Amino acid sequence: MLKKLESVEERYQELTRLMATPEVAQDYELVAEYAKERSDIEDMVLAYRSYKETQEELEETEALLVEAVDPEFQELAQAEVETLTARLERLEERLRRMLIPKDPRDAKDVIIEIRAGAGGDEAGLFAADLYRMYTRYAERQGWKTELLSEHPTGVGGFKEVIFGVQGKGAFSHLKFESGVHRVQRVPITESSGRIHTSTATVAVLPEVDDVEVKVNLNDLEIVAYGASGPGGQHMQKNATAIRITYKPTGMVVACESERSQTQNKTRALSILRARLYEIERQKQESELAEKRRSQVGSGERSEKIRTYNFPQNRVTDHRIGLTLHQLSTVLDGEMDGFVEALTENEQAERLEALGEAE
Repeated sequence: MLKKLESVEERYQELTRLMATPEVAQDYELVAEYAKERSDIEDMVLAYRSYKETQEELEETEALLVEAVDPEFQELAQAEVETLTARLERLEERLRRMLIPKDPRDAKDVIIEIRAGAGGDEAGLFAADLYRMYTRYAERQGWKTELLSEHPTGVGGFKEVIFGVQGKGAFSHLKFESGVHRVQRVPITESSGRIHTSTATVAVLPEVDDVEVKVNLNDLEIVAYGASGPGGQHMQKNATAIRITYKPTGMVVACESERSQTQNKTRALSILRARLYEIERQKQESELAEKRRSQVGSGERSEKIRTYNFPQNRVTDHRIGLTLHQLSTVLDGEMDGFVEALTENEQAERLEALGEAE
């Protein structure tokens, strides 16, 4: 670990030196590139320097403790050794976490797809609850959301809803939401008061640009059609909605949320690229046949990452065994408890893997 940190500090010093040279100073693009790289590692360098200073202080204090004769001075020196040792351990833990390789997708905007699973109308209503939860969470983070596609049910739910979230660190916060979500509650239509179990699947896809995922236009079948919903009659005449079929796989993406055909085409292509990127990523990690199932499952009640139990006012994340008895606030977008715990769990797993690699 210390060798890695030493090389990071050397790179930091080199970047500082390079940015001060006349040749680099005249190249604004290069200055910006070096400044960003330097900024990215600055916190780690400062923590490493603090670690080295603390280590030196500890060694000096331990030496004084060995030489000390006066009992009172020994007591003071021993207390200082304990304080410095604890600080050194905290700094070491912090540096280990800083050395964890970052997920390159973490800074990306996301596209979230929610689909009703098992449970009929109640599953559609739950999909609408999840949509509201994520949009409220995004609002609390100061992020922007954009509805891309929706297939509503007749009772106020969704068969499917797709929307984008744009904001700093959107994927890093929302990536743990992919999977099957289960709800247990008494439906409004249930006269006998029996608790029903329904599900919805969530897929969180990082947005990618055409540089990362090349799409051959010859592989696309693009059809314009009249949009439905509010303002549909006006939009019907202009056929602003777009449906794209990716011919190699038969994947279909539709977008009708924008008022122009060009905008809908752009958003539909964005969804398509995100899906293709995710398929390729999962293919590298597992067999191609499991590319979608590994993320969202089939929507069966037995598969789940999280349960929302209304009678007990609880939300349980089954991956980390965390239960919060704050169902209404979680559904209102206060998801920080789960996001932070899942992030810490991921860091712990990656730390363990890093330790094994060392």
